[in-house]
Amino acid sequence: MVHFYSTTCPNAEELVMAEMKSIQAEDPTLMPALGCDASVLLVSKNGTAEKDATPNLSLRGFDAIERLKKILEKACPGIVSCADILAMAAREAVFLSNGSRYDIETGRRDGNTSRASEAYTNLPPATGNITVLIDLYAKKNLTIKDLVVLSGAHTFGVSHCSSFAYRLYNFSGSSTTDPTLNSTYAQKLKQQCLANDTTTVTSMNPGNFLTFNLGYFQTVMNKQGLFSADEALLHNNITLAYVTSQANATSPAQFFKDFAQSMVNMGRVDVLTGTNGTIRAVCGAYVD
Repeated sequence: MVHFYSTTCPNAEELVMAEMKSIQAEDPTLMPALGCDASVLLVSKNGTAEKDATPNLSLRGFDAIERLKKILEKACPGIVSCADILAMAAREAVFLSNGSRYDIETGRRDGNTSRASEAYTNLPPATGNITVLIDLYAKKNLTIKDLVVLSGAHTFGVSHCSSFAYRLYNFSGSSTTDPTLNSTYAQKLKQQCLANDTTTVTSMNPGNFLTFNLGYFQTVMNKQGLFSADEALLHNNITLAYVTSQANATSPAQFFKDFAQSMVNMGRVDVLTGTNGTIRAVCGAYVD
């Protein structure tokens, strides 16, 4: 429910917003990095937690979440979950990056399990085609519209070259460049990302990777999406129509409205509420 903490921790959302402003001032590149499932915060001594899975190795911002948790624990001990802190942080990251500030549903509780294997089955693969992506979202009761709208979050942030290098150097195992990738852009990416480069990062939006706007949809229409999953949106009537409309929109208002709703929809996936789960005192607790 919206404003779940209105009586138990009435200033929770304001405290998160205030600290997020400080975090942005210190490192604005952290804004796109905040926003994931709370189970990825858990730590495994044996390297078997979700954060240890290859798709999650580039995640950042764990210290920022712990900062927020400490502030809320001081104000309201044992009340606000790490899952809700992440949802609040993601909302403020969008807002502080020129997006809209939308209502979020809170009241989630934290789980105590985190498995690397689940990252491979639950996260949309960067290499996924449109059928794979639609099926994955459907399994989470998310729609095709949710798929294309939430993909719009790629309008800000960065990616490791290793996540898309196959499109530059070995598409379909043929040692060639993906023909669906803008050739001029592909050459620019090759200058930034050498073959087998596992450390370099590049912007997901060649325009401005620190601003939440319509740039992603324009990028996809220009065949400059970094991932095969971005290009895949051009191969379904519903996703193509949305990409086209937002790429040509004069205002981001509709996208912002749709994004708010899709974030709420995603926030309802596999949640623990009521007496289920727990409230972790430390978000980065050990699971083993």
